Amino acid sequence: MKWKGRRKSSNLDDRRGMSGKGKLVAGGGVVALIVIALQFFGGETGQQLAPLVEQIGNSQSIQQTEQRELTAQEKEMGDFMATVLADTEDVWNQIFAQNNLGNYKEPTMVLFTDAVNTACGSASSASGPFYCPADQKVYMDLAFFDELKRRFGAKGGDFAIAYVTAHEIGHHVQTLLGTSGKVRQLQQQNKSEANKLSVALELQADFYAGLWAHYNQNYLEEGDIEEALSAANAVGDDAIQKRTRGDVVPDSFTHGTSEQRMKWFMKGYKTGDIQLGDTFSAIFN
Repeated sequence: MKWKGRRKSSNLDDRRGMSGKGKLVAGGGVVALIVIALQFFGGETGQQLAPLVEQIGNSQSIQQTEQRELTAQEKEMGDFMATVLADTEDVWNQIFAQNNLGNYKEPTMVLFTDAVNTACGSASSASGPFYCPADQKVYMDLAFFDELKRRFGAKGGDFAIAYVTAHEIGHHVQTLLGTSGKVRQLQQQNKSEANKLSVALELQADFYAGLWAHYNQNYLEEGDIEEALSAANAVGDDAIQKRTRGDVVPDSFTHGTSEQRMKWFMKGYKTGDIQLGDTFSAIFN
């Protein structure tokens, strides 16, 4: 991806120099275990955690015990993330304007190491990247991408990171458009369909990631789309279950299969039309 020398977002909160050594105290440890169960990136953490967070109250906290200077490589990665975030801002401001969707409220992205406090509770790096609708922030420990390559066989590369970022921003778009709130209500009303609704929500975020890539084609390089597809393939529910438990249980899917995730990303990328992202009809019909 062509990113150097371009605009960087001012909505990046880089906390990587602060580390709590992964220690969650009080209620935070309970929340972290639930976050881990969400299966890597893609979840709207606040929706699943809200009831428990209310019970735990203010007991969650993370002890920040160390502060260090970032390495040159880490600083460069921060610049990259700020550039990708800026790209999402430009694209979604344009899409919202073109489709009369109102004003696009730009989210903040938080980069952290080991553990982090959020309005949705405390989380460890094991949760993977996630979006918290309660504070409308995306949280990312960039060590996740090493795990994605090492353990789950993704190709890696900067555009794999950009895809994951765009997916999480897709959850922010769903929050702004009211989609997430409607899904949460439907999940509470019909618990037997809760997983299917979650799958549809996640696939739509993949579609939005592809939509972002469509609008960002001037900055793509050869192999970028393949990197995104490799990441999408690696984090399909079926791929994760095969690697972690040896079998596949479709009724337990919450994010969609590898095939579905790649399909909806490519649909967004090829069409560039936000009106074609109705994953819910596709899942339930």
